[in-house]
Amino acid sequence: MMRLGILPKNIEFNRPIWIHAVSVGEVMAAKYLIEELRMVYPAQRLFISTVTPTGNKIAQSIAKGTDFVAYLPLDLSFIVKSVVDKINPLLFVAMETEIWPNLMSYLYKKNIPIIIANGRVSDHSFKGYLSIKFLLKPVLNKINLFCVQTHQDAERLMRLGVLGDRIQTTGNMKFDLQDYTDSPANLSDSRRDPALREKVNYTDFRLKLGLSFDEKLMVAGSTHRGEEEIILSVYKELLTDFPNLKLLIAPRHPERTGDIEKIVVKNGFNSVKVSELNRQMPPLAAPRHSAVAGRPADWQTVFILDTVGRLLDFYIIADIVFVGGSLVKKGGHNILEPAALGKPVIFGPHMFNFRDIAGLFLDKKAGILVYNKEELKIKIKELLNNPIRVNELSQRAQALILQNKGATRRNLEYIKRLLS
Repeated sequence: MMRLGILPKNIEFNRPIWIHAVSVGEVMAAKYLIEELRMVYPAQRLFISTVTPTGNKIAQSIAKGTDFVAYLPLDLSFIVKSVVDKINPLLFVAMETEIWPNLMSYLYKKNIPIIIANGRVSDHSFKGYLSIKFLLKPVLNKINLFCVQTHQDAERLMRLGVLGDRIQTTGNMKFDLQDYTDSPANLSDSRRDPALREKVNYTDFRLKLGLSFDEKLMVAGSTHRGEEEIILSVYKELLTDFPNLKLLIAPRHPERTGDIEKIVVKNGFNSVKVSELNRQMPPLAAPRHSAVAGRPADWQTVFILDTVGRLLDFYIIADIVFVGGSLVKKGGHNILEPAALGKPVIFGPHMFNFRDIAGLFLDKKAGILVYNKEELKIKIKELLNNPIRVNELSQRAQALILQNKGATRRNLEYIKRLLS
């Protein structure tokens, strides 16, 4: 109903700051900005809109107090007019160059400032935008300010006709993750130190999966269709040399869980959904008829994370992380989260949605690129055999993240200027 412009009649919004983030990635990038806005403008209500259900769930989880979470209205003139008149925002902040012509035109007409935060123009979007530049240029120049991630993004916007004085290169807000680099969960002796166990949920989540002290966990995060088969095939081969290796698959879209369960079983493993696990339980056992014969059955369990917003909990206890959407042409996903937690990160060649971040990681030898199944198996095997290299990767990645922090604060400064 919200997409049709129907909002609760009894709510007075009192000129909120409107933050729009399409889906999970954009909402997570906006999280720190939202926290900063709350501190600078404690009396100001926040109106947070998303497009996808998963993005909406994450937005609901970070909303506080009088914050209001909704779906973005359809970009039709009569719907947009009704919603904007009802909300009457003080400022509209869109994450990562979301262009809604009717919405932005009406905001402009009502003299409501518009800012693009963490702006980027992907290869795919740029090609499409160039073909309709004559239509897009008037809309783009109704936006007061673009705070973009890279100089390339700035150059592309200027090629699309945006005036140079409306563009600032402020960096990538996704580097401004919560600082996990000093987390006890990240220390190599966290499994052994009882004092550290009291401070973090590290042990709780290992217990949740029934992992014993000597078992290692590989997490395949944000996977897409076509990647699970590759990962499971690699895992099956790795078990020959590393029988204590466990696998957790976290699909990008949890609604695919049923399909993934079938793939897991087809590959001879026992499929277990994380949502069905008790908080503390003994190690799980797979059926004795597992296709991987000759090994104790409890080595054959593959976990599937079938809930939204819990991936970080399992990145914390991972020994190795593969970030999906990258072995298939989906553009990859955020490698910063596991890297900030001190985990060795592997990704495939299709990282075009995170090209700059992936490039930085490779330049600094802080991440591992693989092109196919065989390379994935080789690199995982190298990491399992070489804890020194794991430590070096972790240190380089965390240093890289620290060097690139600060984009959120820079975006905030420009927001403060607009509001003043």
